[in-house]
Formats: sequence, structure tokens, C-alpha cells
Amino acid sequence: MALMHFRRAISFLLLSMLALPAIAVAQETTDASGDEPERVHPLFDAGKLLATGGVSQVEGAGGGGLATWAVIGGYGTNDGVGVTVHETFIGLRSFDLNSAGIAVGLYDRVELSYAHQTFDTLDTGVALGLGRNFKFDEDVYGAKVRLFGQLVYDQSSWLPQTAVGVEYRSNDRPDILKAVGAQDANGVDFYAAATKLVLAESLLVSGAVRFTRANQFGILGFGSAAHSDYQPEFEGSVAYLFSKHFAVGAEYRTKPDNLGFSEQNAYDLFAAYFINKHASVTLAYVDLGTIATRRDQNGVFASLQLGI
Repeated sequence: MALMHFRRAISFLLLSMLALPAIAVAQETTDASGDEPERVHPLFDAGKLLATGGVSQVEGAGGGGLATWAVIGGYGTNDGVGVTVHETFIGLRSFDLNSAGIAVGLYDRVELSYAHQTFDTLDTGVALGLGRNFKFDEDVYGAKVRLFGQLVYDQSSWLPQTAVGVEYRSNDRPDILKAVGAQDANGVDFYAAATKLVLAESLLVSGAVRFTRANQFGILGFGSAAHSDYQPEFEGSVAYLFSKHFAVGAEYRTKPDNLGFSEQNAYDLFAAYFINKHASVTLAYVDLGTIATRRDQNGVFASLQLGI
């Protein structure tokens, strides 16, 4: 299922690329006097610095792999549009998680995103009474708005780029989720993020507060009979840019424990390589803590992002 959604996103991206020549033609006009054609700013201008759009977060938005950033995904400036698609795989000791999606950045102000996540219980599904390779599927629809601050241009100020966002999540296993204690199969997260890039030090620092009821990022539903209220959770990232193409860093994300499964906080250690403004690869060691009573759920995080 995730592969099907990724193929659809890739098809959209390819169609957009095929449309670029037509867009370029439309961007040149000649007046009646026959003067040199007037050039209009391209729609997909890719004017941001390399790596400043971040990578695709596991829930589809622009940011880090686990943590939310205030960046608007893609490389479109305030005069352009950027589009990215991603395919992410997280292989853990007892489970696999796949995420595929698309994000559209509009004029470096608004970001709209979608991700389809598939959580595979592998052999652990038998022990949990669900059956081998039993899967939970979740759709995540997101919107983010940059409020103030410019990641690159505000180097003379400590003011970070700041954004707010919302994510609607829908899970396809409401009966099973309620059986394990989740109150709802659908839910909404709200967050505020601040991201600061210090070019002179090649350092990026980002923090976010997410108000959520999600159990294990929503894969296991939302809330419980005992804990149904929204809780503030923290997401943080730090990254060092060795060059404009290569960055390493770490992320930390807290999670509520509504179901009493001793759900632990998540972290990763990552390396991201930005081939160009159209492709990047991220590899990481990730630890998601305890999932559905299974402890020490750590493993590999691998993500491919393509964009225009």
C-alpha cells in the first residue's frame, strides 16, 4: 500500500517535471514592438540554499527524520513553489515502518503534506494474537505556516524561523485499536516549531512543542480511557553541516504513554547527503523505545527524497 502511494507521488513529480518546459515558455512574453522577451520568475525557482529545506520527516512534513522543523519543505523561495516526495523505511527488532508521501511548499510560507504509513508487526504479530505480518495503516495530512523569521537571511539576529502546524491522522484498524485500549482511531496534532541556522558555525538547532494524544505516533490510535487529554511533547534536533552536501546530527522526541505500554521516548543519530536540490538520502540509527510491550525497538532509518 505504501509503495502504491509512493508511486502516485512519483508520478505527480514526474508530470510536474515534464511540465517545466511549457512553464518556461509561458514565462517569456514579447511585446508588440518586438523587443527582447520579458522574463518572468519561474514557478519552481529552487532558490533556497542546498539543505535548507530539510529532509522529509516520517509524517511527511519538511524537517528532520523524526522531529518537526519550522522550515517549509522544498527549495521554493517566497516567489516560488517546491515539491518533494519521499520513501522512508524504519527497520526495528520486532516491527517495520514504511512511510511514503508528498509535500508542497508554497512561496516559503505554507506547506501542505501527506504521508501514508504502514506499520508491519512481522513475526511479532503472532505473539500479539494478530497474525504474522499484520499491518496497521495510517494516513497523515499536514499543514504548516511560517509565522516569522528567515532561516538564511536572519544571520544578524538570534530570531529563529518560527512556524505552526496541524496534522490530521486516520488509522484503518479502529476495532483493534479500541480492543487494546485506544480511545480513538483518528486524531489531530498541533505544534509550534522554531529553527535557527548559524551559517558561520555550520550549525542548525531546532525545537518544537507538539500537543498530541497519539499513541506511538498515532499508529496505535489516540488517547485511552485513563488518559484522553492533549499533552505537550518535545521534539529537538541539532545538525552540523560539514559541507553544503553533507550533514550529521541527532534528534530527540518525547511521546505520551496513554496505553500503559511503558512507551519510551525516541531518538536518532543521522547522516544526510544532499546530492543536489532534486535528491537527498538520509541514513540513521533510530531507537523508538518500547512499542506494544516490546522493549528496545531500535534499528535502521533510511529515507530517499526527490523534488523539484
